[in-house]
Amino acid sequence: MRPQSEKWIAGVCAGLADRFGVPRGLVRIVFVIFGLVGAGELAYIILWILIPKA
Repeated sequence: MRPQSEKWIAGVCAGLADRFGVPRGLVRIVFVIFGLVGAGELAYIILWILIPKA
């Protein structure tokens, strides 16, 4: 579930971090790195659509 508070853009990284029990900053850094070398933006948009709001 994407949280309604403590989110930056859509809450995808915060939702994934809460689900898997890892720090939110770590998930955000992974998405930035993935975006620089791969299709991180596309993955973020797909997850934004698929993960429901809290």
